[in-house]
Amino acid sequence: MTRSSLVLSALALATSVCAGSAMAKDTITFWFTDDDPNYVKRISELVDQFETKNPDIEVEFVTTGYSQSREQLSLQLSVGEGPDLAKYADQSLIKYTLDLRPYMDDPDAFAALHGNTLDYLRNKGDSANKIGGYLASQTLNLPFVNVTLFEQAGVPIPKPGSSLKDLVEASVKVADATGVDIPFTMDRSGHRFSGPAFSYGSVYVADNGAFTFPDEAAQAYIKDLYEWTQTGAFPKEMWGAAGGIRYKSMGDEFINANAVTYFAGNWMVNPFQKNIQDAFNWTVLDAPCGPGGCVPMPGTTYLTGFNRTKHPEAVAKLIEYLGSEPIQRELAENFIIIPGAEVKNINYKLDDENAKSAMTVFARNADKVSEAAINFYKALGSNLVYDTIVQRMSQLIVGELSLEETYERMASDIAKGNKELGY
Repeated sequence: MTRSSLVLSALALATSVCAGSAMAKDTITFWFTDDDPNYVKRISELVDQFETKNPDIEVEFVTTGYSQSREQLSLQLSVGEGPDLAKYADQSLIKYTLDLRPYMDDPDAFAALHGNTLDYLRNKGDSANKIGGYLASQTLNLPFVNVTLFEQAGVPIPKPGSSLKDLVEASVKVADATGVDIPFTMDRSGHRFSGPAFSYGSVYVADNGAFTFPDEAAQAYIKDLYEWTQTGAFPKEMWGAAGGIRYKSMGDEFINANAVTYFAGNWMVNPFQKNIQDAFNWTVLDAPCGPGGCVPMPGTTYLTGFNRTKHPEAVAKLIEYLGSEPIQRELAENFIIIPGAEVKNINYKLDDENAKSAMTVFARNADKVSEAAINFYKALGSNLVYDTIVQRMSQLIVGELSLEETYERMASDIAKGNKELGY
């Protein structure tokens, strides 16, 4: 297997590698991104094992950052280029997926293992039997808190049923008492932003299927978030440091005990247990709630093959291998993943009591996702809303736009996007 890191010329690199490969082999390009470097390393090892078992297939394994993948993958696929398969989180790319069923060794067994989650990889008009790949993970967003800092400050951790405002206020008290720089933060991400918006009562999707943003509830949340940047409760550098719609993770700030509360998802449990170790105690809180419900925001990552591939049999074989029950079980248990596959009796390898506590909380909050969040998650074109959130909120936070101008720009962005979508 050849490996590379994704840069703007990655496609040209992959193409040149493919052109120089032995003609006897089918060479396919696999883009892979994840926040956990150990997970990426394990996938790389599994691809090596796959190549050993399939000497007629060579895999160009390209590791990418989330932002690079987000910015480049859609553009490449739209012109019939890009990788043969990839792991990603952008549902709008499902339209480029290939039906792998005709090329799989045992498609019925694969479909039985992955069950209803294969529906996420089908667009309207697709066959009900289409296998585009598989759901690599299912996620939920909740607040991580530094328990040690709360204890040092003598501030009670907010109880179940508390609001987001309650949590932010408590986090500010802890930061003031301990000298920590960041009371409350979240990744620079429209997805991370949206859970609290739904708890305020925002709906995002109108009855006719068009996007409606920002409604009054979303405006109220935006106003609160902006005010928290002015007081330092949510430091403005968190979103203002990056440009455009670029994603920025704040996980390192939590690992370094520089943030009291960090709103993220269960994919961070494994990196936290490995990197925090016994530096401090931490956990996840039950979902804060508001007039619109609670803050959990569902998410998924996909691993799919694309219709631009010239080697569908090779792509199907690799996806069938990685999506098999033994590998899905191994990855779930060792990297603390909620898989799309119906793997029974998962035994998460958690020695860390903080991690065990966190996964327990995630499990019991899975049914608190609001109906509005579910409706939006299923809607095609959701990146339209995510992108305007990141871009316009960043402009608001750094002072380029006023609140009213932010609402207007967001509404204008959504109106243009709705028109392109046919609404």
